Amino acid sequence: MTNDPATPRVDHKACLRHATLEQRVACIADSGPEAIEARLRELDREWTAGRVTKAVCGLVIVAGLALTAVVHPWWLVLPAAGGLFLVQYLFTRRSWLGRVFQEAGYRSGFEVDQEKMALKVIRGDFRHLPTLLDIENKDDISRLEGEGGIVMEPDEAKVDPVQAAKVALEAAKS
Repeated sequence: MTNDPATPRVDHKACLRHATLEQRVACIADSGPEAIEARLRELDREWTAGRVTKAVCGLVIVAGLALTAVVHPWWLVLPAAGGLFLVQYLFTRRSWLGRVFQEAGYRSGFEVDQEKMALKVIRGDFRHLPTLLDIENKDDISRLEGEGGIVMEPDEAKVDPVQAAKVALEAAKS
């Protein structure tokens, strides 16, 4: 990531035109912390295909019941259809209607969560959580302390945004 104040930042909206998720995340990461924050706020408000499916089913059920009460009992077909689409979630992870909304351009919840997780990783949200690499061997630490302490390594160069995005997205898939 570029931390040089003289480097012009890219508007994160321009990053959304990139073809792949990896390229978009890399561009947003390179645009700076403000761009990451703005994109995370947008992702929190983004409607997924599953959310749209459930909202449409709910509206179809309510509209069908209202039409049944006001117009004719044959309108009970609408709530039945909406209920069937919701029942499909009992047996499958994705519904037919959800796939239609994905084809219309809505992303799945997994895709949105993957982007959010990658941006949070790049932002550093998880750096204070213990990992397998943080587990210390007490014998090694005692021997190290007896030998004069820890030798400090020079700071590593900053990671390339594309490489950071690739690593973050791979971690988010797991």
